[in-house]
Amino acid sequence: MDELSTRVLKLAAARMGDRVIVGIAGVPGAGKSTLAEKLVAVLADRIGPEHVAHVPMDGFHLADVTLDRLGLRDRKGAPETFDALGYSALMHRLRESGDLVYAPGFERTIEQPIAGAIAVPPSVRVVVTEGNYLLLGGDWDRAREQLDEVWFCRTPEDLRLERLLARHVLFGKTPQFAAQWIEQTDQPNALLIEASSDRADLVVEMD
Repeated sequence: MDELSTRVLKLAAARMGDRVIVGIAGVPGAGKSTLAEKLVAVLADRIGPEHVAHVPMDGFHLADVTLDRLGLRDRKGAPETFDALGYSALMHRLRESGDLVYAPGFERTIEQPIAGAIAVPPSVRVVVTEGNYLLLGGDWDRAREQLDEVWFCRTPEDLRLERLLARHVLFGKTPQFAAQWIEQTDQPNALLIEASSDRADLVVEMD
């Protein structure tokens, strides 16, 4: 974590005081949020908590009512079930605005996005964002253009699947339904995400 935080601070120094945005991509269950949270904690110790913020992509999940209308509820988590352009607009605003910015969060207990859940004050110099599709291309490229670097988080497959199953069960799925969801929804998404990993500036191996 010291090496990773130093890498971020070097990016910040190169930007001459302008805000730095670092993205962390990876397949479902790879540990993106864990890595982002630990990085933010280390950076907060080094430069002060008022100068760093964690803004996940998950706040741009389409709400279930919208997924039902679009017939995508059974594909929740796939690229088309996110507001990619909305996320890109937020990254642009975080890059350009000197004002207080409110970003949406995601509440896993209800599996829904929550508007205005994350405050990013003008004092923030480093933003850490994370999500599955930061390297995917297409509409996601608009967000990528606002990021100084994007890292790809990779975890041994058996450990990743174990974590992913446990997470689905923790938030209300039965073990049988969770296993089915992983096979039919998460794994096709994972193959798509993994194929984009060669676009990353850095690969972080988790264990």
